[in-house]
Amino acid sequence: MAKVVLTSNPESIYDDLPEKRYHFPRPYLRAVEEARGDWAIYYESGRSGGRRAYFAVAQIVDVQPDPQREGLYYAFVGGYLDFQNMVPVRNETSYYESALQADDGELNRGTIQRAVRRIPDGEFELIVQSGFAQVVGLGEQPSRVPSNVAQDEPAIFQRPIVEQVVRRPFRDTAFKAAVRTAYQATCAMTGLKMINGGGRSEAEAAHIRPVQDSGPDSVRNGIALSGTVHWMFDRGLVSIGDDYTILRAQKGIPEAMQQLFNRSGRLLLPEATTLRPHPQFLQYHRERVFKG
Repeated sequence: MAKVVLTSNPESIYDDLPEKRYHFPRPYLRAVEEARGDWAIYYESGRSGGRRAYFAVAQIVDVQPDPQREGLYYAFVGGYLDFQNMVPVRNETSYYESALQADDGELNRGTIQRAVRRIPDGEFELIVQSGFAQVVGLGEQPSRVPSNVAQDEPAIFQRPIVEQVVRRPFRDTAFKAAVRTAYQATCAMTGLKMINGGGRSEAEAAHIRPVQDSGPDSVRNGIALSGTVHWMFDRGLVSIGDDYTILRAQKGIPEAMQQLFNRSGRLLLPEATTLRPHPQFLQYHRERVFKG
């Protein structure tokens, strides 16, 4: 097995849904096959205004040919989890992937254009630690450490980050942090932003497609809601249209609560379109959960 970096862009010509599948051509088949059962980091390039940063981690669980298009394949993933913070391709001193650094210290443009790149375990660990720095209590992104670290390597390498990523408490904390950051700790349906004396936000992170129904821990499958609205959302009293209008059930919503919804009748959304709810998850909620 081997870990890889997968390049995925919102404007990609491929049939990607990073939370579930990665679509790629035959030249990368061997590298992806080697990563089956291991982990991948998602990277968004600068094409079409992309963010040029690492944004999520997932496990490659299966690889299958595209039944509709010869020469193309799907890598199906599980355990998808958005980073709370995007990780830039390099820090102050060097690139997180050593293969991206040319002999003159500049970017190796030939390497970064590869859609699938193998990555050493140490460099994988550092990128993921950086993406979850606040969740794991590091406070800031750690400096790059070479992949061939000696026995006196720092403590963050003594416990592989994947052992934490697969655990529900860690995933819940990371998901909540990423959603709150995307929505600026503000309830998307009411516009309320309440912070307690300790600086903690009242806004909760709601899954649109529930985890128990195979919903991923993705910001695009999440929305920041106040406690009461979260309760209503999970019980199907409110939902969301594809145009981000707030849908309300005909019964079950108190009149006083009706007055709290955004006057526009629409969600308050993250500025970045890549963080907004995905239509597939919204459709699931409307069809399987909503009682309207």
